[in-house]
Amino acid sequence: MIDELVEKLKSANQKKSEFVQLMDSFKDPYLVLIACILSLRTNDRTTYPATLRMLELAKTPHDMKSVPKETLAKAIYPVGFYENKAAQIIELSRQIDEELGGKVPDEIEELCKFKGVGRKTANLVLSLGFNKPAICVDVHVHRIFNRLGYVKTKTPEETEFALREKLPVKHWIDINSLLVTHGQNVCKPIKPNCKECPIEEFCEKNI
Repeated sequence: MIDELVEKLKSANQKKSEFVQLMDSFKDPYLVLIACILSLRTNDRTTYPATLRMLELAKTPHDMKSVPKETLAKAIYPVGFYENKAAQIIELSRQIDEELGGKVPDEIEELCKFKGVGRKTANLVLSLGFNKPAICVDVHVHRIFNRLGYVKTKTPEETEFALREKLPVKHWIDINSLLVTHGQNVCKPIKPNCKECPIEEFCEKNI
């Protein structure tokens, strides 16, 4: 069932947001990390231009650590908690540059040591930045897999661990981008467009 579901989502060729396309294009773990931090509690339409403005200031930990907090905060506004995120990005950039030899850790436990970095962000860095099998579970992945009835969980973290047991590893890296796009276009939190859903046949409609 899951193999066919994934293939149908891929074949549907739903329009990815500009931010999702940008994240998919990153090969540098550091860029994935700081862009993901910006995206927390902020919609993609706001995060995308804010990320581009941030990258005009710096693209490496060495350069970013020297950007004045006020300058970075102004560049990323109006993302949620922009002042806190500016301080967070500058500090983790300093840690990466000065304490880790400029290299972003490639283990989830080490990534989660950074202030404000949780499992969602860490998993995305591993999957997109390092091409390592990891399951990034955000609200879309959590909501859709529960609607489908594929898992029965109460939190995104519970969903991640349930999927680690059930979802074939070959789908781990792709599943976030696929379900985020599906959740933004079709399987929305309120009033999902089931008539346009390419995977409706698999859904238990747990809404």
